Amino acid sequence: MSLSTWWKSRRTAAAQGAPADAHGVQASKRLVAVAAVLVLGAVTFDAWIYTCGFTKCPSPEAVLSHRPAEGGRVLDRRGRLIGRLQVVNRVNVPLSQVPKHVQQAFIATEDRRFYTHDGIDWRGFARSVTRNVTSLSVREGFSTISMQAARTGFLTERHALRRSIGRKLIELRLAGLLERSLSKDQILEMYVNAIYLGNGVYGVEGASRDLFGKSVSQLSVSEGAVLAAIAKGPSLYTPKRHYDRALSRRDLVIRLMQREGFLTQTAAARASRDDIRVKPADWRPAQENESYALDYVRASVETLLRNATERGGELTVHTSLDLDAQRAAERSIRNHARRIERDVGRTSWNVSARSAEEGVQGAMVAIDPRDGELRAMVGGRDHVRGAFNRALSARRQPGSAFKPFVYAAALGAGFTPATMVDDEPLSIQVGKDVWSPANYGDEYRGSVTLRTALTWSANAATVRVSRAVGERRVAAQARRNGIESDMHAVPAIALGAVEVTPIELVTAYAPFANGGARVHPHVIRKISRDDGTVLWRGTTQINEQVMDARDAFQVTSMLRSVVDEGTGRGVRSAGAYGPIAGKTGTTNNGSDVWFVGYTPTLLAGFWFGYDTPRSLGSAASGGRYAAVAWGDFYRDGWRERVRAWDPPDGMVAVDIDRQTGKRTNQWCGDGRAEWFKAGTEPTDECDRGDFHFDVNELVDNLIDQLDERELRRLTRAFRDLVTR
Repeated sequence: MSLSTWWKSRRTAAAQGAPADAHGVQASKRLVAVAAVLVLGAVTFDAWIYTCGFTKCPSPEAVLSHRPAEGGRVLDRRGRLIGRLQVVNRVNVPLSQVPKHVQQAFIATEDRRFYTHDGIDWRGFARSVTRNVTSLSVREGFSTISMQAARTGFLTERHALRRSIGRKLIELRLAGLLERSLSKDQILEMYVNAIYLGNGVYGVEGASRDLFGKSVSQLSVSEGAVLAAIAKGPSLYTPKRHYDRALSRRDLVIRLMQREGFLTQTAAARASRDDIRVKPADWRPAQENESYALDYVRASVETLLRNATERGGELTVHTSLDLDAQRAAERSIRNHARRIERDVGRTSWNVSARSAEEGVQGAMVAIDPRDGELRAMVGGRDHVRGAFNRALSARRQPGSAFKPFVYAAALGAGFTPATMVDDEPLSIQVGKDVWSPANYGDEYRGSVTLRTALTWSANAATVRVSRAVGERRVAAQARRNGIESDMHAVPAIALGAVEVTPIELVTAYAPFANGGARVHPHVIRKISRDDGTVLWRGTTQINEQVMDARDAFQVTSMLRSVVDEGTGRGVRSAGAYGPIAGKTGTTNNGSDVWFVGYTPTLLAGFWFGYDTPRSLGSAASGGRYAAVAWGDFYRDGWRERVRAWDPPDGMVAVDIDRQTGKRTNQWCGDGRAEWFKAGTEPTDECDRGDFHFDVNELVDNLIDQLDERELRRLTRAFRDLVTR
């Protein structure tokens, strides 16, 4: 009895109320289940094919805009190309730059009916199936140029890494998408740029440069045939390793070109007589703008997206870097490291033979103090990819560049910029030892204001301030600002007896510049695929308030005096103008020199020294070297007009005497405007005992009161007196 007859009888029996036997019911259920599985399988398989293996097929727009990967793109904050996320030995060229005979060599060898089929060569498919079945093995493939372009351009790594029927079916689906979206020439252009041609090189332009040392547009017929010959097996037929195989395979390509009518018999014979002359040195594309900043971007991408560079599709990384600032920073580090070497007598510099310890090194970090976005980074005077990045990892003592944290703690404890402190020699008992910190050049200024002490980086005065406030409070302030390295609350902390990295120290200055908020440095704004899919997007940073905004403003005000009047004047001598605050740093024996400076929109720190610490010379100082380097960088790399910092609410300005910290009056006072938290401004005025006058100012006033006739008479009298 047939299945349909049995099914009808069962339905009739059920309608008449006849009881169904148990065996029949079970068979019915199994039949329904099998049918459901088959239907579900067919639907699932169709969905799998339609979505290219559940990975989402490329849209027509993505197909049209696709270019074979060149290593991803890293863009600066203005959308300018900085460099590549990874090195891919490929240079994409338009099909118009690929000679016709090179195109024909690939078509004759790989897909001779390329211009007549719709993505699948059914004649080739039938031939390969027949041959494989009769030989009981996989002896011949049937991939067309369209299928190969689809595979290299759009299949994800997990499909591309294994051969399977499923992968081949997805290739067919993608080839159809390419044929519907692109012209044949566009597909061929994608193919010749994407194909792997051995020695780590992709595409005909890269392979031509690697093998023959010239562009594909300059290749002869013989050389073009070599490229097509390699495509079948790059490791088997490369003339750099297997000359005889390559020669034999090239001759086969030339015969195929003649068979297809692309070459005459004479032209084919002439091409076959040519030797294969290859360039021995490997070619690798020039990587413009390679830098420690790019290394940091690559590491950050890998942290955010595990195995990001192995994912399907080329990535575009939008960063906060500024290309102009990066170039200026690199130039400044190189130039000033050489200058320091000249000053210390190192006039010879063998780049090819030196070790990391032989020359003066430098590092710098620049961020936006408002949100921590990285603008530039230099980890050494010469970039080597993957090398030690001093900006991130070199731990050195900051010297006097640590002092702003001392003064910030003091302001938070009730001191003001006009508070008086003694700048005289002192000695401190530290355990069984006596520590006697000395000022630079053993110069002391007596009783000075906090502003003056910081402006001239007075060690003795700073240690007294730190002792009065308490070293624990100083360490706590530095910790809140962003110093994460180990710190010990000892007297020497006031002079920077801690080890920090450049990025750590720079970041800890941000609260001074932005009104008291701690920031976290970051460089990635967004990561997307080449089809526009966003894989990761940064969120708005929420900064923690770690300082009173009024204290931060007062620190900045005092640090502006460092640049305008004190140890940081090298910034101005380098031609940097506008509102700038900062602090120099020099460690014992001049082994490390620093300058950390900032504007309302840029915060940058420079460090110079040897990798194995030793003196940079008796004249070494942060003001002489690092501050000037900072000024050069700022002048050449950051052209942004900004207004100075506005005082926060609760601040009052009072004219005070620089010498005494008291209010000025008509009788005395070398005055300047000073900012105070309301209620902390001085009430005492300087008295007559503080009276002083400027001789030059007195003479100028007398001259102003003389009329022109009297002035000429005095001038003649003076001349007569001199000539007697």
